[in-house]
Amino acid sequence: MPWSDADHTLFSSSLASYLDRKILILLRDGRKILGTFRSFDQYVLEGTSERVMVGNLYCDIPLGLYVIRRENVVLIGERESAEEELSPHMTCVSAAEIKRAQKAEKDAAELKGSMRKRMEFLDFD
Repeated sequence: MPWSDADHTLFSSSLASYLDRKILILLRDGRKILGTFRSFDQYVLEGTSERVMVGNLYCDIPLGLYVIRRENVVLIGERESAEEELSPHMTCVSAAEIKRAQKAEKDAAELKGSMRKRMEFLDFD
């Protein structure tokens, strides 16, 4: 459904309040992008990083200046201070460590899926 001029004006005026503030954007593919909101014609963020979380581990991977197309955005929100943003049980790790954790999580999910397929012939009901 295309945006009407009234929708665009209302949406643009509400986004204007986020200009020059630190925000978090949740993308359609599940990624979380953090940065300073600079423009909303095309969503332009400065000092951007991608927050990757696996279990109790997280890493903010620097991206620099980032442009996001409107149709990829699911949620926009203003960030609170960095100290209050994450639960105390979360541990910051390096990009290499988070990539290893992502791979381990993916491998575990694939193993679980393959085990489920092998066990489908059993009727537990």
